[in-house]
Amino acid sequence: MKEIALKLNGEISRLTNKTFKFDERVAEGWFSAVYFLKTRDIVENHLPDNKVTMQFFQKDHAVLCGTDEVIALIHTFAEHPEELEIHSLKDGDKISPYETVLTVTGPYQYFGFLEGIIDGILARRTSVATNVYNVVKAARSSGKQKPIIFMGDRDDHFTQQSGDGYSAFIGGSTAQATHAMNEWWGKEGMGTMPHALIQMFKGDVVAATKAYHQQFPDDQLMALVDYNNDVITDSLNVAREFGDELKGVRLDTSRNLVDKYFLRNQHLMGTFDPRGVNPELIFALRRALDQEGYKHVKIVVSGGFTKERIRAFEEKKVPVDMYGVGGSLLKIGIGFTGDNVLIDGEPQAKEGRRYKHNPRLEYVEYTGAEE
Repeated sequence: MKEIALKLNGEISRLTNKTFKFDERVAEGWFSAVYFLKTRDIVENHLPDNKVTMQFFQKDHAVLCGTDEVIALIHTFAEHPEELEIHSLKDGDKISPYETVLTVTGPYQYFGFLEGIIDGILARRTSVATNVYNVVKAARSSGKQKPIIFMGDRDDHFTQQSGDGYSAFIGGSTAQATHAMNEWWGKEGMGTMPHALIQMFKGDVVAATKAYHQQFPDDQLMALVDYNNDVITDSLNVAREFGDELKGVRLDTSRNLVDKYFLRNQHLMGTFDPRGVNPELIFALRRALDQEGYKHVKIVVSGGFTKERIRAFEEKKVPVDMYGVGGSLLKIGIGFTGDNVLIDGEPQAKEGRRYKHNPRLEYVEYTGAEE
């Protein structure tokens, strides 16, 4: 059983390195800024009996993520982690600007070299979780929550997928493109067909969909319909072929193209931007499907969607049933800072920083490093 299941069942309080599988070179300082390593050596030889408190914060309203990973990192690579005192918020907590989200207390030489890695984990995980949360929020602004498919596999290095997928889960996305994105939280990737499949069938969307259905008969049948830049024609062709078996169609039209529907109906143009996946195209597609009795066929859209674009669609009540979102969810806009703010229990910090007690922090019990 995956650790996330144990956590959701209340059997464990935090995910451990059984989930995260850290690179062992962290212990060697390979990923730490060199000045942290030098400081560790100096302190170890000149001030070995110190006791510092390091606190972490950021400057936005955000959805916190990465605390389990950070705590597992400390428990795995700090010296004598059982002697460190950790207080932390939890993944998924809403946080405010400058709110303390984590404190670590103990001899600096035991854990100080991990400071930059902790900042980086919290920054990426919280940025992705917050981005997804904002997109999910935008997708319910019409009053009904529309699902968000996390499709960020092509927008960053593949080694980031597991952590990004977990962050997206914390932010509210429960449908993700790859198996790796689902690794930490226990599901499988979802998706139907890319343009490459239709290309292999020489642009015949019906033939490609038929082959897909024969190969994966238990999948919910979803056809990609923008390959020929004629989404209404191809949607109707697929719907006529499969009837009730067709569950949905997906549009991923390039922002550089105008669908052939508008070229056939140029009298409609002139009052809106006709490029790409636009509201008027979705309204026309929904009418066409409904008029032929395919009201059950859902419409999925993807291709350059952001929270602003989704909110605009929802405010116009565009009949989209699901949004696929990728690159905009991976922008790292939140940075964390770690500061030493107490030494031997007394205030000591660089000018402008101070210890900020947060009653929301919970004590983290050391249960042993998990390999």
